[in-house]
Amino acid sequence: MKILNLYAGIGGNRAKWEGEKHDITAVEINNEIAQEYERLHPTDKVIVADAHSFLRDNHEDYDFIWSSPPCPTHSSIRKAGAKNNQYEEKFPDMNLYEEIIFLKYFFNGNWVVENVNPYYRNDLEYKKSDFLIQPQDRARHVFWSNFTIPEINVPTQHIHQGNNSDWRQYLGLEVKENWGTVKQRKVLRNAVHPKIGYEVFHSRNLKQSKLTKEA
Repeated sequence: MKILNLYAGIGGNRAKWEGEKHDITAVEINNEIAQEYERLHPTDKVIVADAHSFLRDNHEDYDFIWSSPPCPTHSSIRKAGAKNNQYEEKFPDMNLYEEIIFLKYFFNGNWVVENVNPYYRNDLEYKKSDFLIQPQDRARHVFWSNFTIPEINVPTQHIHQGNNSDWRQYLGLEVKENWGTVKQRKVLRNAVHPKIGYEVFHSRNLKQSKLTKEA
């Protein structure tokens, strides 16, 4: 398959995709992170570019697309921090939902959009979920996809107080220790655990009904 891995980071999600069997293109906007991705996954083609625009302009060239748009404006940490004056209040980055809708109606292959559980998922004040488009809830992540993802039994523990060595061990990735200007701990925390990436990727082959467009 020809696979597009968007907002690739260090490629935790694709670490177990058997890259030698597939033609994988990774898009990452940060050049230092892209270099580390390329070192970890030397068989992949790595492009330093804006993933959102790349998706729009190149989606027809691929059979499978994984997208993990930036999550800070959707996270519970952002909301809690804004309430405590630790973070600036920001509009949620709607590129997330733009990509879900775009893939749903304009892409002919299998696709997955991954993100964190957002602060608006269970709105106690309104007693309902405020997802604009309902996702599949798996392993402390949320996934939007055009195929059903089964329950995932993989490590989900969070080691928020762990150091870089703890995170490298948790992910099982041989990430180098010094990246110049990059804050490695943030990059490691943003990585999808390889076993989660494996389970999601391979679930596309299961015999199952497609999600309805209303899901």
